[in-house]
Amino acid sequence: MLSLRENFNRLLRCEIPEYVPTYSIFWGARPSFYNGRKPDGTGVDVFGVEWVIDGSAVQAALPKPGVFILDDVRKWRDVIKAPDYSGVDWEAAAKKDLENYDPTMPRGGSTAPSAGFFQGLMAFMGFTNGLMACFEEPEEVKALNEYLCDFAVENGKRMIEFYKPDFGMLADDIAHEMNPFLSLEMFQELFAPYWRRYIKVWLDEGLPGMHHNCGHFEEYLDDLVDMGFSGWDPVQDSNDEVGIKAKYGNKLALCGAWIGKRPGAGMNEEEVRANVKNTLDTLAPGGGYAFLGGGAPPTAAPEVKQRSEWILDEFEKLRYSYYK
Repeated sequence: MLSLRENFNRLLRCEIPEYVPTYSIFWGARPSFYNGRKPDGTGVDVFGVEWVIDGSAVQAALPKPGVFILDDVRKWRDVIKAPDYSGVDWEAAAKKDLENYDPTMPRGGSTAPSAGFFQGLMAFMGFTNGLMACFEEPEEVKALNEYLCDFAVENGKRMIEFYKPDFGMLADDIAHEMNPFLSLEMFQELFAPYWRRYIKVWLDEGLPGMHHNCGHFEEYLDDLVDMGFSGWDPVQDSNDEVGIKAKYGNKLALCGAWIGKRPGAGMNEEEVRANVKNTLDTLAPGGGYAFLGGGAPPTAAPEVKQRSEWILDEFEKLRYSYYK
C-alpha cells in the first residue's frame, strides 16, 4: 500500500490515488528564517509588518489592525525591502529544519513573499488603501509584485535544491465567502502573471503546484489550472464543488471540499456519517479529491470530539472503496 505521502503526491500529479488521500494545510516546509515571525504567526515579519492574533475575528495571526507600513503604493520602493538570503547557509538550515519534519508526511515548499502577493499588498497597506491602489495605481502594484516575485523565485530555486519538497505551494487569499475581492480582469492583470511566474519555478523542476485560497474562488480556476496548479484547498462550500469536479476531473485536486452542511452542533451520529458518505460518494470517484475533516483539538468540547470521532471512523470505513 502506498504511504500517505506517496498517495497524496500521486493525487497532485493528476493520477488516480490508491485510496482517498487526506490533506493538511500544515505540510509546508517553509525555511525557519524566512518570515521572521514566531511559531504561532505573531510578531514582526521580515518586511516590517506586525502580526497579532485578534480573538474577535479568527484564531490566526493577522496584520495588526490599523497599523500599516505603506500608505501610498507609489512609495513602496522606499518602504518594502526584501531581505537578502544569498549569504544564508541553506544546506545547514534545511538540515536543521527538516529534523523536526515527519518524512512520512507530504512536504510542500513555499517561498512566497509575506502572506502572498495579494495578501502581501493588503498586509502592507490594509484593505482600503490596498484595494484603492489596485484601481488607482495598477502599474505600481505590478512593479511591487515584480519585485516580490524576483525575491520569491530566487529563493524558490534554493528551497527546491536544499529542502527537496514534493510540491510547490502558494497561499494568497484573494476572496471572501461570497465573491473574489477583485474582478477577473483585474486579477489577470495585476496578480495572475506573478502567480504563474512563481509556480513555474517548481513546475520546471517536475514538482506539482498546490494553491490555498479561502472563500468563493471558482471564477479564477481556469487561470489557476492553466498556470499549472493541480491542487486547491480548502474549497469552501460557497463554491460549486460538484460543478467544479465535473469540469476539471482529476486535473485539479479539491482538497477539503465538503458536500452539504458540514457536521456541526445538533447533528446526530446518523446525520454525521451520512454527510461524510455523501461527500465521498460525490467527490472521490475518479480521483481529484482529498479529505479534510475531524481531528478535534484536545481543548474541544466533548460533543465536538464525539462528532470528530464519527467523522474519522466513517471516513476510514469508506476511504478504500473508490479505487481499484
